[in-house]
Amino acid sequence: MPKINLNRQGEAELEKTHQKMVLKGFSKNTVDNYKSSLKPFFKYFENQSLKSVTKEQIEGYVFELISKYKISESAQNTIINAIKCYYEHALGLPREYYNITRPKKSQDLPNVLHSKEVKEIINSPSNLKHKTILHTIYGAGLRVGELIRLRVVDVRSEEGYIFIKDSKGKKDRHTVLSKHLLELLREYYKIYKPAYWLFEGQTGGQYSSTSIQSIYRKAVKDTNGNPWSTPHTLRHSFATHLMERGTSLRHIQAALGHNSSKTTEIYTRVLAINNKTIKSPLDTMYESVSLDENKTTS
Repeated sequence: MPKINLNRQGEAELEKTHQKMVLKGFSKNTVDNYKSSLKPFFKYFENQSLKSVTKEQIEGYVFELISKYKISESAQNTIINAIKCYYEHALGLPREYYNITRPKKSQDLPNVLHSKEVKEIINSPSNLKHKTILHTIYGAGLRVGELIRLRVVDVRSEEGYIFIKDSKGKKDRHTVLSKHLLELLREYYKIYKPAYWLFEGQTGGQYSSTSIQSIYRKAVKDTNGNPWSTPHTLRHSFATHLMERGTSLRHIQAALGHNSSKTTEIYTRVLAINNKTIKSPLDTMYESVSLDENKTTS
């Protein structure tokens, strides 16, 4: 999509929406995504009163974006949610259901790595901080945003858990603290001595998400790992490996911070299915036939 330059009215509406979202405690990512989605919307209807825009016009606008720019299903939903946010929060109009056609949610399976591949990737960095970062993401099933917001005090070694503050949906939660990870964190702490954030940048402050992406990409390249995987793949692998070992769905849901068990249930669809976990009825059929033949012969 082309770069958008808004007129004064559009800029004013964008700033009004920004203020409302901040006051309501929207996450920084949500604020940034909604603002990016609203800029072309304000530009498109800049010669019309935004209050007078109909739902049919909004649907036509979204259809044009899909047709012209091939926007993804995720982007389509974000645009609709951003527009809904503008009308309800910035303009203060009554909350209502916007009967705008939304794309059917994709049923893609999350990308998951084998335990051996995970071990090679997270042990690849020679830098202790980098190695500890990758171990923490996998060992606790964290999102990258959660990792960079970890404070030193969030590692509750006595109680045996990691405290996650303000995770997705502004919720606090606990997740598992691996004994192996705890040993690694203690070694890391002795050398780097972080003051407030568990993982600090070179000049202090939070570690950046782009740096974590770079660490992970290098580790994947050095180990000839799956080139399509990302740091978030470690979180998917954490959940799937727990499920393979028989951990209850409820405990996995709590560790990941999912609101609904339906979100966690997707990992049941990525469990390894092979001749060691499931016996094909074809084998059972031929085994029974062999037994019958033996009986007849004897």
